[in-house]
Amino acid sequence: MNWKITQIDVAHPDAVTIMREYMDEVASRYYGRPVSEAEVTRYLADAPADDLVAPTGAFLVGYRDGDVAGCAGTRVVAPGVSELTKVFVRPAHRGSGIAPELVAAAEDAARRLGSDLMRLDTRNDLVEARALYAKIGYAEVEPFNAEQFAEHWFAKALS
Repeated sequence: MNWKITQIDVAHPDAVTIMREYMDEVASRYYGRPVSEAEVTRYLADAPADDLVAPTGAFLVGYRDGDVAGCAGTRVVAPGVSELTKVFVRPAHRGSGIAPELVAAAEDAARRLGSDLMRLDTRNDLVEARALYAKIGYAEVEPFNAEQFAEHWFAKALS
């Protein structure tokens, strides 16, 4: 299999498509039911990705044999601190090893943006995500925000 991870603009059609799939899955899991296209649109508007571009961030898409397989983003939230966000792998590509590669690419992007610490928050029901973060060196830390959907907080030194 041929993997390629590329930083792209959040307005690129591949970015728009994969972010919609990401939001559809996390919202459907949260609400315990399929969400509508209108709901996905509203949730994306509530969590804009327009700062996932230089100089404030980066958005990365992973391609497998030319097809979009997943994504990850990072944004600078304070001097030297970036946030990992929108980590998602399409179901057909799960278990293939792309998730750690996407996170590593986001960490590299955060370093280029001047960060030496990456942090993230996630929910109780996203057990796969929590397992991934622990496996690749993220440690659970004290809460650093009061986001509505944050139930677990992680951080990792990038130096």
